[in-house]
Amino acid sequence: MEDVYILGIESSCDETAVSVVKNGRTVLSNVINTQIPIHTVYGGVVPEIASRNHIDNISDVTKKAVQDAKIDLNQINAVACTYGPGLVGALLVGLSYGKALSYALKKPLVGVNHIQGHIAGNYITYPDLEPPFLCVMMSGGNTQIVYVKDYLDFEVLGRTKDDAIGEAFDKVARVIGLGYPGGPKIDKMATLGIPNIELPKTHIEGMDFSFSGIKTAVINLHHKEPDINKENLCASFEKAVTDMLMEKVKLAVEKTNANKIVLAGGVSANTYIRSEFEKLQNQGIKVYMPDLNLCTDNAAMIASAGYYNYINGKIDDLTLNAVPNLKL
Repeated sequence: MEDVYILGIESSCDETAVSVVKNGRTVLSNVINTQIPIHTVYGGVVPEIASRNHIDNISDVTKKAVQDAKIDLNQINAVACTYGPGLVGALLVGLSYGKALSYALKKPLVGVNHIQGHIAGNYITYPDLEPPFLCVMMSGGNTQIVYVKDYLDFEVLGRTKDDAIGEAFDKVARVIGLGYPGGPKIDKMATLGIPNIELPKTHIEGMDFSFSGIKTAVINLHHKEPDINKENLCASFEKAVTDMLMEKVKLAVEKTNANKIVLAGGVSANTYIRSEFEKLQNQGIKVYMPDLNLCTDNAAMIASAGYYNYINGKIDDLTLNAVPNLKL
């Protein structure tokens, strides 16, 4: 069987990323231009600024990705682009560039769901990983438990009813003065504290989540007691959120009898959450965690997901549009 080369493009938020991946698992290049320093000034991502920076960066990022991969652009078999979910302006930059490449090179266009991309990041970290498995998707925009029955067959068992887990981390960090991006800063500060503050946990029937209540509780507590120990507050918030996650994951394991759990998304880089999931291995459940550089947004995961779409005949035409609220 001949090798299949996919060029992946990711621009759903504030990372302009392009990657070339061989056979869905081998990364030949993975170039990321991050805008974090630009948006830190504003305390979060400003969509219009993100879009403009994608326009400025995408050509250079693509050229570097092709150079790093040491292939000719005509060698690629298809162009895979994120078309949702995400910020509509940001999505349109990567998608429009991908369409232009597809047209110019006369190569197929493959639209990729950003969430599917995060799941596929694990195929790169673990070349032997195959479905079926449970995936716990945790990011700034999405939190859901997905039963991955096959490479293109997904069943969403539960999702957040309000804030995504990463959004809750960012908002709490902003209020207590840690700044943006909040997740890594709370993670670091929590290691210095002890989880000795009782925080309310929202319990919803089934496998859905709600993180707005605990976020609001932490914010109100900080306003009420501005001198509260921030290290302990971060540790308590992190533990309570993780407890809520684990409660739903155990329900999902009972429902599916899955013996493999895969983490995905930016929040899967959190050290405490990782350590709690590792404990499941004592119960005979194999836990997979993406490499840290594949947790946050990148194009290698999009190219990997694009590969499985491509070999299964899921090709799109040039009328494909961005879908900011795309579901899995």
